[in-house]
Amino acid sequence: MSLSDRNQNLCDESKWSFTDLHALFLNCTLKKSPEPSHTNGLISISKSIMEANGVTVEVVRPVDFDLAYGVYADMTKQGWDKDEWPSLYVKVKKADILVITTPIWLGEKSSICTKTIERLYSTSGDLNDEGQYAYYGRVGGCLVTGNEDGAKHCAMNVLYSLQHLGYVIPPQADAGWLGEAGPGPSYLDPGSGGPENDFTNRNTTFMTWNLLHLARMIKDVGGIPAHGNQRSKWDAGCRFDYPNPAYR
Repeated sequence: MSLSDRNQNLCDESKWSFTDLHALFLNCTLKKSPEPSHTNGLISISKSIMEANGVTVEVVRPVDFDLAYGVYADMTKQGWDKDEWPSLYVKVKKADILVITTPIWLGEKSSICTKTIERLYSTSGDLNDEGQYAYYGRVGGCLVTGNEDGAKHCAMNVLYSLQHLGYVIPPQADAGWLGEAGPGPSYLDPGSGGPENDFTNRNTTFMTWNLLHLARMIKDVGGIPAHGNQRSKWDAGCRFDYPNPAYR
């Protein structure tokens, strides 16, 4: 996808460098590759802006992976014959920016999106080199598409989940497109108006730049300061000014 003149000018005027950042879009469509995905159409806007600024971007469909159900890091140890989450987790760990994207079905995020967040949860207890939870120092966002209501509800759910797992959420970290209350055209359908919708394009652009700026800020200071939030030290007995006298 080519950028609009407005977006290209914004990229050209940027005084920041993002060339050391990695971004991962998890497209929680129900369609396996290479079937066309309307959600991928909206992803392409944000992806294009990032790539124009030197960010390494990868788009992955979790539905293409054989992911087991469950909240353990490797469900084969829980009796499942196969679980490809560990290989997908490698991609997640490389990303400074994670964008969860989903279509809407029955007013909710997709079943694949729910499973993906559960699997993110399964590895959220890992610790980084500072003894903090694994996702500290990374930023998260959300994109939603559909031809029925529920975009804000879905984004609210996804963004809460990401921050709970340790991601930092910037201002206006979500964007979406909704067509007519279904049945109606989806984002990439001819005449839908989706790719031309200024409200969606503005919000997607703002989300993208806010993700970039916050990821840059956090990376430049070496992550979230490691004090008062280290699981390793809490387990060792440190209580970080917690006022309960029983721990003193």
